[in-house]
Amino acid sequence: MDKLCCFKSSYSQLVGSRSSSSTGKGKCHEGSIKYGFSLVKGRANHPMEDYHVAKFVQIQDKELGLFAIYDGHLGDRVPAYLQKHLFTNILREEFWDDPTLSISKAYESTDQAILSNSSDLGRGGSTAVTAILINGRRLWVANVGDSRAVLSRKGQAVQMTTDHEPNTERGSIETKGGFVSNLPGDVPRVNGQLAVSRAFGDKSLKSHLRSDPDVQNTDIDVDTDILILASDGLWKVMANQEAVDVATRMRDPQKAAKQLTAEALKRDSKDDISCIVVQFR
Repeated sequence: MDKLCCFKSSYSQLVGSRSSSSTGKGKCHEGSIKYGFSLVKGRANHPMEDYHVAKFVQIQDKELGLFAIYDGHLGDRVPAYLQKHLFTNILREEFWDDPTLSISKAYESTDQAILSNSSDLGRGGSTAVTAILINGRRLWVANVGDSRAVLSRKGQAVQMTTDHEPNTERGSIETKGGFVSNLPGDVPRVNGQLAVSRAFGDKSLKSHLRSDPDVQNTDIDVDTDILILASDGLWKVMANQEAVDVATRMRDPQKAAKQLTAEALKRDSKDDISCIVVQFR
């Protein structure tokens, strides 16, 4: 409980208001690991729906890097809720004993809380990609939806997440009584509406959707250069290796994140574009 209280105290410094277009940077206590982020509103005629987390916090003898992109749809209430609660919920579980189980349980319980509060949070939803870095040496990544995490090892892109797309999970959707539309000129959609097969929220579609995450972990070794977290506003127009090539050419992770969002805009990405670059070397 002491660890959780300490975490909540640190985390309270992070959440709060965020502008529709924002950028920033930070580093771990020793300064050896740095991060930068850039969030840019898309061209759609609605307010910015992406939220992020980028922060190092100290919990007794451990330093945690907490990084996340939450890509909302049909409003920003669900991603705002995730920004405030998901990491707290993960660490409230037995995270130190079983990180994979804790992350999975927290994703599910957080989704249930969102659905239970739909009168306040609305009918929208959100994808999520989260990364927890323990003492700069062990990385746990999880995702729901099509926001993505990509590592660079010796300059080579390694995707750490699974894109949850309706066509790839058609069997699960149809088993639950839903369907996947494939209309000309449009992307596949669950029940003709949602372009991802897993998400937080979306109460009207939840009986046909999943909210359980894919969870991966890896060691951060001397070959690991950077980690990129981004919403699909980036990945729709840029391949993993292209993003890694852009980010590894720059020594400042904030400039790298800004360059990636700028390049996505240049390539006519119309969605909100959010990106975090964590630099290990």
